[in-house]
Amino acid sequence: MPASLDEVVGLLDLERLEVGLYRGSQPEGSSLTRVFGGQVAAQALMAAQLTVPDDRFVHSMHLYFILGGDPSIPIVYDVENVRDGRSFTTRRVAARQHGEIIFYMTASFQVVEDGWEHQDQMPTVPSPDEATPMRDIVGMQGEEAKEHWEREWSSFDARYIGDNRAADDPQRALVPAVQRLWFKADGTLPESRIVHNAAFTYISDLSLLGASLVPHGQFIGSAEVQPASLDHTIWFHRPVAADQWLLYDQTSPSASGARGLATARVFSEDGTLVATVAQEGLIRHIKPRD
Repeated sequence: MPASLDEVVGLLDLERLEVGLYRGSQPEGSSLTRVFGGQVAAQALMAAQLTVPDDRFVHSMHLYFILGGDPSIPIVYDVENVRDGRSFTTRRVAARQHGEIIFYMTASFQVVEDGWEHQDQMPTVPSPDEATPMRDIVGMQGEEAKEHWEREWSSFDARYIGDNRAADDPQRALVPAVQRLWFKADGTLPESRIVHNAAFTYISDLSLLGASLVPHGQFIGSAEVQPASLDHTIWFHRPVAADQWLLYDQTSPSASGARGLATARVFSEDGTLVATVAQEGLIRHIKPRD
């Protein structure tokens, strides 16, 4: 993972190979065995945005993670021009490595328009200063896990508010799962709406699937869980400032068939609902060996 926010921004600066064809670089020195899904999604969004008129911004994106990416080679993004309308623009992006498609994205962009407004109210939660740094939460799994977090995620600041797991409740699997945290880029991003949207997309893949494990008393890093993002959707309601605190209010309505579904409302610190995110992922239970 990137060692700094500057490196994240560098990953979003794609190389243009041809009309609608771009190449994305990889972080240097990462210990991950496969490309982080948020990176592929963010780079694909940047590739699509580079083919869209400047007055249009993403309002929805739907992603499928097909194969695990190879972190040792660049990723090529092929942008298909699906439609250019008077108000909306649609793009489809295929990400390729080793001659195979590893990822698909369909994204829709819209000109800025006025219209009716309403939104959910932000829940009452502790402030970022009162929340627990994620490195301390991860550190509960051991010093090695804490060092890994600090090494791989220093470009973002995430602070855990809590969840509603109850280890002593035999009916916990019947309780609606809730997991909340604050997050933001650890630094200042360029004043570009498309960069902020891409940076938000990058970090949105970090913790969402873990909400589906809350009723089962598990964590995403547990040796008993084989996790993987399968698909991911973001609806952008209002402009996102990814270098300011954002509340990730996550819930999980269902887990079945070794898959977990999680949804999240994303609020800015002043209570503005800026996005809604949904993800289904693999949460295969690996039974410990005797």
